[in-house]
Amino acid sequence: MDLSSLDIFLVVAEEGSVTRAAKVLGRAPSNVTTRIQQLEERMDAVLFSRDGKKMTLTPEGRIFLSYAKRLTLLAEEARLALKPGGSRPALRVGTMESTAASRLPPVLARFGEVRPEITLRLTLGATRELAKAVMADELDCALIATPPGRPLWFSAGSVDVGDLHVVPIYQEDLLLILPSGHPPVAGPGDIRPPALAALEPGCTYRQIAERWMRDGTDLPTVELTSYHAILAHVVAGNAVGVIPRSVLEMLPWSNEVAVHRLGMVDTLLISKGGKRSEPLQAFEETMLFSAASPAIQ
Repeated sequence: MDLSSLDIFLVVAEEGSVTRAAKVLGRAPSNVTTRIQQLEERMDAVLFSRDGKKMTLTPEGRIFLSYAKRLTLLAEEARLALKPGGSRPALRVGTMESTAASRLPPVLARFGEVRPEITLRLTLGATRELAKAVMADELDCALIATPPGRPLWFSAGSVDVGDLHVVPIYQEDLLLILPSGHPPVAGPGDIRPPALAALEPGCTYRQIAERWMRDGTDLPTVELTSYHAILAHVVAGNAVGVIPRSVLEMLPWSNEVAVHRLGMVDTLLISKGGKRSEPLQAFEETMLFSAASPAIQ
């Protein structure tokens, strides 16, 4: 995928107008229009609705927006990583997709303001895989999910937790989402759709939902790659899904589902014990500040 097309898409989405986006980009409006049309053909989806000169993201466009932002960030990280002679310290941070989407953007913006000399390299993954990567020194730290009071929950997945440094950061309200109109749920036996939609097996949220389900039903789990896909399956009536409230509230169609609370889940920042680098300590301080400051959560 052409990165310049992603840049054009992001500017049009921000400006809401091809004409204004063209001025920002220094391109002819016809060129911007053509590149958006080519991107829509490539994605086989209509990303913008056109009302005269006004450009508004469609539901598909809003979904693509988050991916476009992540792709451009990854491209910039790759460019910096390959820059010869670079002397900026780098911090390798692992995070769950849910935290990256709902919590990290303002945190990363603040960290970039107060510590611009430190390069952050983000890796997305599930709790179990992120914990393994920290223990293997492939990541300097990671944001993972565990039930309250069980900080070593993920160790059951053959992770040698050793002397991890563990810092509680957030609490997430974990939800079971159901198709609109689904009767109230008192227990697993009340679930009507034929499956549970969740992320990969190493995901703590999936594990919590599957353990809750085992008490009264044997529904199979449909493994999906994104929360958008989980929500789409639920809206269509094909499954129930598991998702934190902070993510659900960001998604289109969030008002078209019913919810059943599964309980609170802790988000922890983990790193290896012992001597910890100054960039790692600075990032931990920023995360703690964010957790204590509702204005940037």
